[in-house]
Amino acid sequence: MTQKTSQAFDEARAEEFGNQLVGTYMGACRTLIVDLGHRSGLWESLAQGPATSVELAERSGLNERYVREWLGGATVSGYVDYDPPTKSHTLPAEHAASLTGETGANLSSLSPMITFLGGHVSGVLEAFRNGGGVPYSEYRPEFTEIMDDFFRRDYNSSLFDGYIGVVPGLVERLEGGISVCDFGCGTGHNMNLMAQTYPKSTFKGYDIAEDAVASATLEAGEMGLTNVAFEVQDVTNVPGDVSFDLITAFDSIHDQVNPQGALNEASSHLAPGGAFMMIDIKASSNLEDNIEHPVAPFFYAVSTLHCMTVSLAEGGAGLGTVWGEQLAVKMLHDAGLPNVRVLDSSNPFNSIYVCTK
Repeated sequence: MTQKTSQAFDEARAEEFGNQLVGTYMGACRTLIVDLGHRSGLWESLAQGPATSVELAERSGLNERYVREWLGGATVSGYVDYDPPTKSHTLPAEHAASLTGETGANLSSLSPMITFLGGHVSGVLEAFRNGGGVPYSEYRPEFTEIMDDFFRRDYNSSLFDGYIGVVPGLVERLEGGISVCDFGCGTGHNMNLMAQTYPKSTFKGYDIAEDAVASATLEAGEMGLTNVAFEVQDVTNVPGDVSFDLITAFDSIHDQVNPQGALNEASSHLAPGGAFMMIDIKASSNLEDNIEHPVAPFFYAVSTLHCMTVSLAEGGAGLGTVWGEQLAVKMLHDAGLPNVRVLDSSNPFNSIYVCTK
């Protein structure tokens, strides 16, 4: 007969956790304030100088009552300084650095992803109960626009120095002229920037999302590019008669219905001497290694509410955002890519996998 030992209830720990939960909810409310400021343009308007609610409403062309309430939330959240005698609000330059601008330094571009995915809790909850998932079509077109807003800022600031420049010899090859294909190109801003910078190389982008491909094609035309093209194409079924010197996948493999199939296709369509460059989430395949990861809660939440469920909705692998380096390397090896180097990118969210046969 075994004896069941009871552990004394730790009142201090319970109180600490209760406070942690309250802090979590307050953080969620602050995220809503950040998102409203980002999508309305209020952060950019307030960065122009101190303003009352009336002045900021006039400056931004928005309704004063809503602006006043938003300013209240931004002030009590600690984002905005307030001067009671003049009722004027100021966005400190140190805060504006993370809330404004067109580069990856603008962290407010993360907020729409969180608030948007919150609207899909009910659908994902049904999948918890009945299996399956929420199809990708349920997230479009708004999620396409949100991801474009976030990633284009990252590419504007980091594509060349933080990704391409990290891979030894890649810049020289691109300058000399090679063929490049991006698997899961989305709205194609990265390919368009590369096509503009490396005119001797040719670029192609594949994606299943028609709206994303249309946006990529439109931008290429607006930039006057003739060395890049985009196609609606399943990357697990690429036409057999094409090969590329470089195939890339920017944060797209873990979303795939058949990620191993996509990696197999990348491997089979590399030209002799070619390379596969995969940018994906910087995490471990082992949960215990991610416990202290500073942004792991974000990874697991986004995975549950998007990346994993869109794959499971189609009967796919449901790999998820946090598939991790160990599994990624194994799957690359299984795809016939035995030579894998894992490099750090300038983005703390991502690692760069450089693979050759």
